[in-house]
Amino acid sequence: MLMPQLILVVDDEPEVVELIELSLTAADYEVMTAATGREALEKIAVRRPDLILLDLMLPDIDGFGVCEILRSTATTATIPIVITSVWQSAGSRRLGRELGAFDYLAKPFLPDELIDRVRRTFAKQLPPVAVKKAAKASARSAPKRRKVLA
Repeated sequence: MLMPQLILVVDDEPEVVELIELSLTAADYEVMTAATGREALEKIAVRRPDLILLDLMLPDIDGFGVCEILRSTATTATIPIVITSVWQSAGSRRLGRELGAFDYLAKPFLPDELIDRVRRTFAKQLPPVAVKKAAKASARSAPKRRKVLA
């Protein structure tokens, strides 16, 4: 039997987290939650999710900062991130894409819309910016070889 895909929901509003969690579990996804950016990073270090639903307005590290940290680390650079936010400006959407977010889902959204975006995200490849950042992160973390002169 296949393991369900693990989705990390990062949002500091308990009601929003509960609604997202109910929708995702009803669609047979496994859900892990975090209320802060720091908590999300700690949980990701222990168990790598298959997808992250990331709010932008978090009490410590904002969603943009979390996205930037994840994209700069080789082990997390390729995790698909969907930003979920009430911020609907073109600038917020652009910055999210520049930082490697896969998609941007404006709040409020319907459960069916959420599930559709999650399924489409799993069906697609990472955006080019995420692939480039993953390659850079991997190159930075690779051990440097030294020439040995005899």
